[in-house]
Amino acid sequence: MIVSRSFYPIIAPRSFRASELAKELSRQGHSVTILTHKKKSFNYSEFSQKHELQIKDFVFDKWIALKTDNLLKKGIRLMMSYLFEFPDIQLAFYLNKQLKKESNYDLIISIAIPYSIHWGVALAKKNNPHLTKTWIADCGDPFTGDKERRFTPPFYFRYIEKWFCKQPDYITVPIEEAIEAYPFICQKKIKVIPQGFSFEDVKFANSTIKRDQIVFGYAGTFNKGKREPKLFLDYLSELDGLDFKFVVYTKATAIVEPYKKDLGNKLVIKDYVPRLQLLNELSNMNFLVNIENKYDVQKPSKLIDYALTGRPILSVSSSKLNKKVIDEFLNGNFENKVTIKNLDQYNIKNVVQKFLDLAKE
Repeated sequence: MIVSRSFYPIIAPRSFRASELAKELSRQGHSVTILTHKKKSFNYSEFSQKHELQIKDFVFDKWIALKTDNLLKKGIRLMMSYLFEFPDIQLAFYLNKQLKKESNYDLIISIAIPYSIHWGVALAKKNNPHLTKTWIADCGDPFTGDKERRFTPPFYFRYIEKWFCKQPDYITVPIEEAIEAYPFICQKKIKVIPQGFSFEDVKFANSTIKRDQIVFGYAGTFNKGKREPKLFLDYLSELDGLDFKFVVYTKATAIVEPYKKDLGNKLVIKDYVPRLQLLNELSNMNFLVNIENKYDVQKPSKLIDYALTGRPILSVSSSKLNKKVIDEFLNGNFENKVTIKNLDQYNIKNVVQKFLDLAKE
């Protein structure tokens, strides 16, 4: 069983994690059940039949979301989110109730964020000892140790985190540097398993793309003050004599839209598109842009997709701009491109095998 709030067709890193794992496990002959929050507007029957998956929906007796445009209620909602991880904390109790009906799994992989997914499985496992032989809690980002969060969780969540860390057989993180962001008490059970994707559907572009206008792109979200494109866009706005097009795929449009005034048609803002469509469009650009995280404990999974396109990667800091390297890229010199080592480690076949090896230990 894979337990994840996000699943196909949602376009998000945790959705990709759950979807890719489910498809490959099924392809290798395993019986796979997905427990997720189904998107009401999507018909899952074709997808589940194609990949031989059983997809179950979270059962919410009464989900309280506090969605509102009222400023006072917005303030209450933010306070509830900070103090109690509300509304996501409700997932823990609903999952506990629902997983009481499940049993005899060889492996359960729970996927955060939110961390209430893990808390729900932890509660269920204590109340239902026959739930699974092995439980792996997969963490894309740290919880209390997440330095990219806007606010550090209150101190009492550290006790909840330590309680949770004792429950799973293994905790998996995507990079080695992330381990230090977790409580020392659980670091011995942490294993590194990177994000994984199927390489079979990806078509690589030619190594050299020549055109009169240089085109480069970025795909993903931004975090104001921590991972934002301000310095980069400010510099691009100064390049009056250079003909280029910067294509940005994001939902955080409010951060980049103000630059349309200076950049005009040179800045193209698009919504998220399906992953394979995105890779195809990115593979036809001259180079791709990565906005660096402020801290090393987290690295964007987009770098894997960038590498799969075969395009050079320009890595840009949010705090200090290296204009010389940017100029090199804009002039077709990619000597200082980011290199993704051992790309095959991100092949979903190898990633799934790492999970299966843990289940056999």
